[in-house]
Amino acid sequence: MGERLTAARKRLERVADLVDVDPEVIERLYYPKETLAASLPVRMDDGSMRSFKAWRCRYDDTRGPTKGGLRFHASVSADEVMALGFWMTFKCALVDIPFGGAKGGVQVDTSELSSRELERLSRSFVRAFTGMLGPNRDIAAPDMYTNSMVMAWMADEFGAATGAHTPEVFTGKPLQLGGSRGRDEATGRGAFHALTALKDHLNIKPETSRVVIQGFGNAAYECAHNLFDDGYTIIGVSDSKGALFDPDGLDPAEVKQHKRETGSVVGGPTKGTPQEIDPDELLFQECDIAVPAALGGQFTTRNAEKVQARVILEVANGPVSPDADDLLDKNGVVVVPDIFANSGGVIVSHLEWVQNRSGYYWSLAEVRDRLEHRISDTAEELLKVLDEKALSLRESAYFLALSRICEAAQARGTKRFFS
Repeated sequence: MGERLTAARKRLERVADLVDVDPEVIERLYYPKETLAASLPVRMDDGSMRSFKAWRCRYDDTRGPTKGGLRFHASVSADEVMALGFWMTFKCALVDIPFGGAKGGVQVDTSELSSRELERLSRSFVRAFTGMLGPNRDIAAPDMYTNSMVMAWMADEFGAATGAHTPEVFTGKPLQLGGSRGRDEATGRGAFHALTALKDHLNIKPETSRVVIQGFGNAAYECAHNLFDDGYTIIGVSDSKGALFDPDGLDPAEVKQHKRETGSVVGGPTKGTPQEIDPDELLFQECDIAVPAALGGQFTTRNAEKVQARVILEVANGPVSPDADDLLDKNGVVVVPDIFANSGGVIVSHLEWVQNRSGYYWSLAEVRDRLEHRISDTAEELLKVLDEKALSLRESAYFLALSRICEAAQARGTKRFFS
């Protein structure tokens, strides 16, 4: 059992005693329902053949077909894929979407691939996992280093393999191929709505709050520019090549343009005099809100004491370890948990799935409205649990999610029914 799945299970163990749950439900959630490993053969542009390790995990389908992203990254492993499938199970239950959790990944550095090689790899993944995927079984979506084009290739390959046009097997597709308006912005915009829905509880005032954001991919940028437009001061952002930091602030749109032109946020425009800073130290600067929006595992017992922010908004998956949670709570740092903060992506993915199945598509305004209402309704339920049970935000989120999973399991009958 790997480190990431172990950490994920600790979340379950911490809340299990708080919910009136049948032991067999915990037993079911302790291991993934189905995990498939494959080797993906790809013909490279130079004529050689390379094989890439790949996995797909359907963690739990108690509440419906499994749903989860697909990442292409050099660090992908079976442990990571299973842990992310676990988190997706709880994320879907928390925001009350009729999906279970899944995740997939390919161990590859996409910067080493040409566009043609990337397409061959994407299609090879579908050929290997066609039997696992399906509109009523397992639905995939983009994640790290996958995008709408990759989803388009995969949907096309799935259709060729099955002889049927089933766009709802993959979400995050281009609009012209059945994608949903608002899907690209959904994760970052959802994180903004999550913070907004909780700002009174967190005692946050946009006009006096300073924010640092680790990462400047799509989710991070969407979160940053929504916060900026609402009056927050963005004082630092980073990407894989470095960090941009200025206590006087910066405009995310201008930084995005600079990154588009140069390939990095480093040296981007700011409102004052930019300061050189180690990107690994960005999240530990003095600020009101720290937003980890890149890889997981950023806050551990080794560095949690260094956090100066009052709030951590988890846009990435699993940026805070279970043991670091305790230290942060002791120091008065409130964590807005990932299964709530970054749920916007799966919420709008569900909307895309619904639109594909009905053949009726909504406007951007309608999608945004549905996203905001889902987030605000979940926040209201979270705060109710928090007040009634005297739990942290993370514990409240897992309590609510586990309660819903238990209700679904009990509706089919558990030991209590048959005894």
